[in-house]
Amino acid sequence: MRATDLDLKELLQVDPAGGILRFGHERVLLLDAVALGLLRRELIEMLGMTGARAMLTRFGYAHGWRTAENLRTAFPWDSEDEWRHAGGRLHTLQGLVRVGAPEDGQRSGTLPIGNSIWEDSYEAEQHLLHFGPADETVCWTLTGFASGYLSRAHGREIYCVEERCRGKGDAVCRLVGRPVEEWGETITPHLAFYHQKCLDAALSHVTDELKRVERRLDARRRELAAAETGPAAAGSSLHVESPAMMRILDLARRVAQVDSTVLLTGESGVGKERVARFIHDQSARTAGPFIAVNCGAVPESLLESELFGHTRGAFTGATQDRVGLFEAANGGTLLLDEIGEVPPSVQVKLLRVLQEREIRRVGENRSRPVNVRVLAATNRDLVAEIRGARFRQDLYYRLRVVEITVPPLRERREDILPLARAFLAAAATRTGRTVTGLTPAAAHQLLRYGWPGNVRELENAVERAVVLAQGSRVDVDDLPQDIGLATPSPAGVGDIRPLAEVERDYITSVVRAVGGNRAQAAAKLGIGTATLYRKLKEYGT
Repeated sequence: MRATDLDLKELLQVDPAGGILRFGHERVLLLDAVALGLLRRELIEMLGMTGARAMLTRFGYAHGWRTAENLRTAFPWDSEDEWRHAGGRLHTLQGLVRVGAPEDGQRSGTLPIGNSIWEDSYEAEQHLLHFGPADETVCWTLTGFASGYLSRAHGREIYCVEERCRGKGDAVCRLVGRPVEEWGETITPHLAFYHQKCLDAALSHVTDELKRVERRLDARRRELAAAETGPAAAGSSLHVESPAMMRILDLARRVAQVDSTVLLTGESGVGKERVARFIHDQSARTAGPFIAVNCGAVPESLLESELFGHTRGAFTGATQDRVGLFEAANGGTLLLDEIGEVPPSVQVKLLRVLQEREIRRVGENRSRPVNVRVLAATNRDLVAEIRGARFRQDLYYRLRVVEITVPPLRERREDILPLARAFLAAAATRTGRTVTGLTPAAAHQLLRYGWPGNVRELENAVERAVVLAQGSRVDVDDLPQDIGLATPSPAGVGDIRPLAEVERDYITSVVRAVGGNRAQAAAKLGIGTATLYRKLKEYGT
C-alpha cells in the first residue's frame, strides 16, 4: 500500500447511531476549528507566546509520534518510505492542512527529510482570526506533529522548522525537517520549545492567572449549561454559506474587537439576536454575561425598573431592592431587542446611560457606574419613527455608531439548507426522534419557498417536520402545507433560471397540490392530459 492510497471513506469509521468515531482504527474526536482557535487564545493569554508555543509544540510532537507508531502496523505498506510519507497525507485527509511539494524542488545542500508546502493551515487561519498577523511562524502543533512523526518513522531525532507561514503574511506555509546534526546551531532556538523547562518557566509565573481563567471557564460553563436547557439553545450557532452573511459576520467580527454600540436592523426572524451573540462571543467580554431583553414584551410601566432596577418602596409592590439588567450584564453585553418599542420617557434615560456609563435605580438618588457593551436591534424603520416623533434622533445616532443590517433569508438562499440541517439535528436530539436528514424533494421544496418569516419560520417548520416524519428522513409531506405546495419564488437579477426549469417546477407543484390527480392538474394548467403525461415522463416523475 502507498501513502497516496489512503482514502478518507475507508479510514473514517462512523457509527450511524453516534458515539465513538475511528480514523485508521484509532478513536478520534471531531473538534471545531474555532474552538481550537479559542483554546490557542486562552493559552497565549495565560502562558504568553513562548509558553503557548511550547505546550502546543510538545502536544503536536507526542501526537505525531503516536500516529506514526499506530500507522506502522495498521496497513500493509509497500515500503518503509510509504509509511514515512503517510503523515502528510493523513494531515490532508483530516482537514488540518493541505500538504504539497515545494515548487523549487530539491534545495541546495543536503536534501531535507521533510520538505513541504502547507496550504489552508487551520492554525494559521485561527491565529489570524484571533490575533491578526504575527511576527513569527504560528503553526506550532502541525510543526510538532511533523517532527514527532518523522522522528518515529526514521528512528532518530528529526526536527522541523516552519520557514514561511501564512500567519505572518506569507502566501503559504513552508516546512523543512532535518536530523538535529544537520541543522547545526540554527536549530538551537527551536529546540527549547520541545523541552519541559521552557514550559516550566512560563508556568511558574501564571498561578494567579490560571485561577482567574478557571473562574471564567466555570462561569462560561454555567451559561452554556443554562442555555442548553432552554429552547433558545437549538440552532444558536450561525450556519453561513451565503456571501451576504459572510460579509455580515466579517463586519461583526471586526466590530466585536471594540466596545462601540451596534444597531442591528432587519426583518423579524432574520437572526439579529444570533448575530448579537456572535459579537459578544468574539469580543473580549465573552467570559461575561450576555443578556437579551425584548423591550416590546415588557409593559411600559415596568420597563424602567427592568432595565435599571429599583429600591424597596419605590412603587407599589416594590418590597425589596432589585438589580436591573444593566447591572446584571456588568462586564458583559446587553442586547436591547425591539428598541423601537421603547417609550419616549425611557428613551431619555437610555441616552443618559449610554453617554454617562452609569444608571440610577428607580426610587434612588445616587448613580451607579456600569461596564456594559450595549447592542440594540429592531425591525422598524427608525428614521420613519423619528419623522413621526416616536423615536429620539439623538438616541438613534448614539445607538447607530455601527449599523449592521441582516438580510432576509430569501436574499441568502445558500444559507437555507445548512440552517435547516442544523435545526433538524437539534430538533431530533431534543425530541428523541431518529430523523437524520432531508429527502432531495424536501430540500428542493425548502429552497423554493420564499420564507416571509425568515430563519424563525424555517426553524419552526423543520421542528414540525421532525415531529411528523414517519421515516428516517423528512419528506415533502412532513413540511407545513404552505411550504410543501410552494411554487418557486421570483428569481433575483443574479439568479435567473432557465424557462424549462421554471415550467418543470410549476407543473410538478400543481400535480402535488391536487394530490397527484393528473386529469385535474391538466385542467388547472389549461393543457391536455396527454401533454401533461408526456411532460411528467420527461421529468422522470
